[in-house]
Amino acid sequence: MRLFSPTAIFRRVTNITPEYLHGHGIRALILDVDNTLTEHGSQELLPEVAAWLQRMRAEGIRLVIASNNMPKRVAPFARRVGLDYLAFCCKPSPLGLYRARRAMGVPRSAVALVGDQIFTDALGANLYGIPILLVQPMRQDTKPTIRLKRMLEKPILARYDKKGGLRYGWDAGQAQEICAPRGEPEPAPNAKAARPERRP
Repeated sequence: MRLFSPTAIFRRVTNITPEYLHGHGIRALILDVDNTLTEHGSQELLPEVAAWLQRMRAEGIRLVIASNNMPKRVAPFARRVGLDYLAFCCKPSPLGLYRARRAMGVPRSAVALVGDQIFTDALGANLYGIPILLVQPMRQDTKPTIRLKRMLEKPILARYDKKGGLRYGWDAGQAQEICAPRGEPEPAPNAKAARPERRP
């Protein structure tokens, strides 16, 4: 079960703060796209997500996109947000995560994966040995295969909560940090396969 367990759960990607990252020694993020940065299949970027990306850059957090989708889906979005990317990176295989981390020039101890799925993102991050910051999907899934995965995720998330897992972005009482992934416990915040292609 530990291979499927997230390090922490955030209501939205925007609930991941520089303070949280710095406090856990994280200097770089590998970012999923669908239902993490934008709705599934969308090329649009919400203003609050754009502001979050800008804040991360300003705080010196390195960013790269790693998606299981094909380049024709990922490349236009990556250009829109101004990030390098890996397409068809075959998560949960850790190979794409390894290449994304190497491209950013940071040690494995300083990088985390941000994504919305247990059986691709969480499993891939745990296999590679990096934190997985799981976000709730931005919109309800419509694809039958993903909806099936969501049903299978429920007992894993229930077990995570039962063990006092970390949640951020809800009420303060629902976001208690029971045990930090690195270092000492800290209070929850109030608010809640190929080498990366370079954008032209």
